[in-house]
Amino acid sequence: MFEFTMHLESRSQRPLYEQIYEYIKEEIQNGGLPCDERLPSTRKLAQHLQVSRSTVTLAYEQLLSEGYIDNRPGSGFFVNHLDGLYRLAGGKEMEIPERKKPAEKFLYDFSPSGVDLESFPHNAWRKISRGLLMENNEDFYQLGAPEGEEELRRTIAAYAHQARGVRCNWQQVIIGAGNDYLLMLLNAVLGEERIYALENPTYRKAYDILKILGNEVRTVDMDSHGIRVEKLEESGASIAYVMPSHHYPLGTVMPAGRRLALLKWAAEEDRYIIEDDYDSEFRYKGKPIPALQGFDGNDRVIYLGTFSKSIAPAIRISFLILPQKLLGLYRERGRCFSSTVSRMDQKILAEFIREGYYERHLNRMRSVYKSRHDTLLECLKPLAGRVDISGEYAGTHLLLTLKNGMNEEEAICFAKEAGVRIYGLSSYNIGRKKTGNTVILGYANMDEDKIRSAAEILTRVLK
Repeated sequence: MFEFTMHLESRSQRPLYEQIYEYIKEEIQNGGLPCDERLPSTRKLAQHLQVSRSTVTLAYEQLLSEGYIDNRPGSGFFVNHLDGLYRLAGGKEMEIPERKKPAEKFLYDFSPSGVDLESFPHNAWRKISRGLLMENNEDFYQLGAPEGEEELRRTIAAYAHQARGVRCNWQQVIIGAGNDYLLMLLNAVLGEERIYALENPTYRKAYDILKILGNEVRTVDMDSHGIRVEKLEESGASIAYVMPSHHYPLGTVMPAGRRLALLKWAAEEDRYIIEDDYDSEFRYKGKPIPALQGFDGNDRVIYLGTFSKSIAPAIRISFLILPQKLLGLYRERGRCFSSTVSRMDQKILAEFIREGYYERHLNRMRSVYKSRHDTLLECLKPLAGRVDISGEYAGTHLLLTLKNGMNEEEAICFAKEAGVRIYGLSSYNIGRKKTGNTVILGYANMDEDKIRSAAEILTRVLK
């Protein structure tokens, strides 16, 4: 045992006991105080440092509570074994690095994946969260069922039937943290010896994930009605990943005849359709388009839905509705994956839907996005004859096909110089190197005033 010589800053904002505690803790962590080394008593150390005994006592109590020292009755304080103790490095290593600022800055961004975060239903979400936390239910902190909470699964089954015409029972619903996870789960359930076919232009993220998981992925060209079923047949695929209600990025809506042909393709041999119903909630013209799954009489459609676009991307709650014939495979191969969504978040969302908040929020967002959609179309009228507009009346983006001799790379470059970011359709085409002449304009993340200003600049650029 020996006395500590440490420098205490009496004028520091940090209390003296904390300075003593930090010094002894660092000595223990660095090996300056070996295991089983006896520490001076609180009285002796207080006399040596010329501080009150209570100050040293507070420092020792903190060290005791964190397991750095041990109080042996009748013997004094001793340094503990550090095995099993968390030893987090301090100082510069613990500093949070500053986020790198994006290299490119734009005045306006026509992002096709944007959402209106300012309309997030904070009050309702906060009210439900507070109410559930006040229940003090210990079950919230236990590991839930791999498939997700029964309450949410029942709620989603009812919602999908009422809103999208999906036919299922709640046992077919599987909850996951985003479509990325659910595709990985499906990959485990369906097996790796499958050939996937995606529409071309394609949803690149799904394409990349399926490729990274080791699958053989092929693309099938589309026409104005969607995926070409005769080309799908030629691809040799056994699983087709499609967006029949609102294709991303083209905005194509698959008509009844093409849907029936696609279902007929799936009914033959051991084939399945993954129906991604992303963005289907927002439609501004015509009748709602029911989900393909509701027309499936052969139990071949895997329905994939998400709340990322309709509420917020950070919600990270998506869902699968599996065909009955795949439930056995899921129980065999998929239940080893624990649920990736916290039970609390699942219960919040279930309450949010059941109490009618989600319906009201959707109606409000349809109105918000329709206003922005109409504003953008109105602002693009000066380009009549110079561009063709397609993909409008649904979703949160539209396409401009340039007819003025300009290709999309030139349009993107000129718009960038003017401070406006637009996106090219060619990046969604797999296996086509030629640059096209179609750009994508998303309008969800800009209000009407910003849309007018951005469209005015874009109109000048494209003229």
